[in-house]
Amino acid sequence: MHHPIFFIDSFLEAIGFHNASFFSHVTHSWLVMLILVVSALLFVRGIQLIPTKGQNFFEVLVEGLEKFMVEITGPEGRFFFPFIGTVFLYILVSNLIGLVPGFNSPTANLNTTLSMALCTFIYTHIIGIKFHGVKYVKHFLGPVWWLAPLMLPIELIGHFARIMSLSVRLFGNIFGKEMVLSILFALAGLYLAPLPILFLGILVSFIQALVFMLLSIMYFVGSMEHAH
Repeated sequence: MHHPIFFIDSFLEAIGFHNASFFSHVTHSWLVMLILVVSALLFVRGIQLIPTKGQNFFEVLVEGLEKFMVEITGPEGRFFFPFIGTVFLYILVSNLIGLVPGFNSPTANLNTTLSMALCTFIYTHIIGIKFHGVKYVKHFLGPVWWLAPLMLPIELIGHFARIMSLSVRLFGNIFGKEMVLSILFALAGLYLAPLPILFLGILVSFIQALVFMLLSIMYFVGSMEHAH
């Protein structure tokens, strides 16, 4: 199958950055970050007491995400909302940008999803130590001391498996979406045939961002709870 042509890769190769296509997920990640940063600056700069339509949209989005998260975590979880909100928006925009012809979803590359899974994994244990200190180790030792030799390796395997679960699930779904769209565009061109898959791609993009966010929240809540 013919490799798709991405605008950013073609531009970089034209100005002398050879093999830019091998780092397409990195350059498109920078593009997503640029979109998010510029959007935030524009809306913060134009913030008003009587909100505009754009301000209303982002206020509803952020407030909705925060309320949704607090209902699961309780008020104690508000301090990690910036992480959760940023991850959700980054994944959502990364997923959606691949639906635009000539652009690639960074989340269709395992390196991108693995990096976010690692961030979530590390932050989970930072939260656990923040709430419990040294006693956080009890989460890995089981309910009674004599089960510790058995429970410790099981818990460690379970926690490290979260990295694979988060990264592979997101990568597999978005990569599959990209492949289906590439095949349809190659067969039908930019006409009506790919439209149903585009709408399905929007739905998949949102659901996968939501799933990653929900799993991250559940891991954070688990690290906040007292060990049994």
